[in-house]
Amino acid sequence: MLPFCVSAQNSGATDASELQLNTITTAVPFVQITPDSRSGAMGDAGTALSPTSNSLFWNTSMLSFSEEKSEISLSYSPWLQNLASDINLSHLAGYMRLNDRNVIGGSLRYFSLGEIVFTDNNGNQTLTHTPTEFEILGGYAYQLNENFSLGLNGKFIFSNLTAGVNVAGASTKPGLAGAADLSFSYLNDDVRYGGTRGSMAFGLTLNNIGNKISYTLENERDFLPTNLKLGSAFTFDLDTYNSLTWALDVSKLLVPSPPIINANGEILSGYDPNIGVVPGILQSFYDAPGALSRDANGDFIENPDGTYQVEDGTRFQEELSEIMIGTGIEYWYNDLFAARAGYFYENLKKGARQHLTFGIGLKYKLFGIDFSYLTSLRRNNPLQNTIRFTMRLYLGNNSGAQSKGSVKPQ
Repeated sequence: MLPFCVSAQNSGATDASELQLNTITTAVPFVQITPDSRSGAMGDAGTALSPTSNSLFWNTSMLSFSEEKSEISLSYSPWLQNLASDINLSHLAGYMRLNDRNVIGGSLRYFSLGEIVFTDNNGNQTLTHTPTEFEILGGYAYQLNENFSLGLNGKFIFSNLTAGVNVAGASTKPGLAGAADLSFSYLNDDVRYGGTRGSMAFGLTLNNIGNKISYTLENERDFLPTNLKLGSAFTFDLDTYNSLTWALDVSKLLVPSPPIINANGEILSGYDPNIGVVPGILQSFYDAPGALSRDANGDFIENPDGTYQVEDGTRFQEELSEIMIGTGIEYWYNDLFAARAGYFYENLKKGARQHLTFGIGLKYKLFGIDFSYLTSLRRNNPLQNTIRFTMRLYLGNNSGAQSKGSVKPQ
């Protein structure tokens, strides 16, 4: 029987015996964290929701359909609250409409990982450091016509985790990256579901397209969490005072899957993950290693050319397991009070994030506030039993917006 091993995370490979935990890892995962409590209460679905300033994270192109001239919001999420009180994510976002078709916006995301103490081999304290990461984003949305819109974000990412100390004998440095988001939206706000009026929206985004990031002076680099999202939202205007929205997001990381390797570092199934950004995006659609076949004795079956047999259908099955689903509902009464609930699913082999979410929202004139709560179903979640909040300030009604193709932010 050929010996197998699990390689280091940076090499992007996995042992055949650990296929059930074949999680795709990337640098700066904080840029993937849902920042706002509205979508955070709807199972992390937001790609096609009616526009707010947090659309800069979800789908910038939706900003073209906003009725508000401008908005600013501040979100705060405690992180690992059960273990530490000084780890948190803050998100400041805002946008402004220039005219009927053009909207600009920007956001600042700041992640503080709390204070850590570095020690030497003898246990003596050498340095106290607070690891921090942040992202600065600028966005632009252009409305093509009354139903279609495009969006583009540019962003700068900074990640300082080690304060330049030597880790495992290697010199370290802050990680730097530049990235872009592309987004597309379709909105029809004059739809009938039988006898009920409403609207429907669809969104597509390609996020975090950028350079690989390095924390050492060597050439080891990690992918950004590039991902593809498809979203839909269906709103039902039940009567003058009551409305209901159902949102669904489907997403996939566009990052190479870890292959199966042997003790000598040879790839037995899957593909080499140490490639460029664009090849990595393309490879992510077909590179799942699947599961190696075994004989009657439980040994892996070797082919005459030295490769190993893979069980039929397991590669495609693993590709499907990389798809994540978030869905939620939102109820509004008289544009004053909202109640929300949702569910997020990630396959057990790819991280096992599965949770229910709940939340409420209040809006009064130019001010709004949202709260969300998460309860995990499968494994401990950094946001388990945590209340997050978002405050929003509306800075004037968009009197110049097109009457068709605009939706009221909620």
